[in-house]
Amino acid sequence: MTDSNDVGMDAVQRRLMFEDECILVDENDRVVGHDTKYNCHLMEKIEAENLLHRAFSVFLFNSKYELLLQQRSKTKVTFPLVWTNTCCSHPLYRESELIAENVLGVRNAAQRKLLDELGIVAEDVPVDEFIALGRMLYKAPSDGKWGEHELDYLLFIVRDVKLEPNPDEVADIKYVSREELKEIVKKADAGDEAVKLSPWFRLVVDNFLMKWWDHVEKGTLIEAADMKTIHKL
Repeated sequence: MTDSNDVGMDAVQRRLMFEDECILVDENDRVVGHDTKYNCHLMEKIEAENLLHRAFSVFLFNSKYELLLQQRSKTKVTFPLVWTNTCCSHPLYRESELIAENVLGVRNAAQRKLLDELGIVAEDVPVDEFIALGRMLYKAPSDGKWGEHELDYLLFIVRDVKLEPNPDEVADIKYVSREELKEIVKKADAGDEAVKLSPWFRLVVDNFLMKWWDHVEKGTLIEAADMKTIHKL
């Protein structure tokens, strides 16, 4: 059921909103059901039914240890034209993306979306190369109608990849060093309209990213992993 506010929704985003079934979880990350991407991102549903869905955020670094950022396309329903980490999406309610063992379902979803959003082929990002560093739970309104309430898996990978961004998903991309990211954060804090950062990316930057970047450079990411804790931010 759509309403009059959905008339302007981009056709690609509309299809994804109604065809994609997100995985509903409780606050301990136990699967409790599934619902459309549309319902999972409606703030009134999130508030009324406490809908919480599983998500992932990929942080891809090149061999110079620069982080790939993307700017979300202007047709995105939530957080359009906002800068964020490499890829942010949802594992879907399907067998291959529900596999709990070794976070394989979420890794499979990450590989699928890196191809879909950034044109990165599966061979460039093998599922066993993703390192799951942690999970966080957060809620963030996007505008009056839409928002996020996610249990987000944070996946890191260090690979040199070939990029072909999909304009339906991505407006722009750039690799940044740690110092360049600090400058971007400063500009965002100063209210620079050109550098709005997604709330989930900002939570990772403020709570985890800089210390994890040390592990990226040292090749010791496994030591930083803590998949037992769910950080409620």
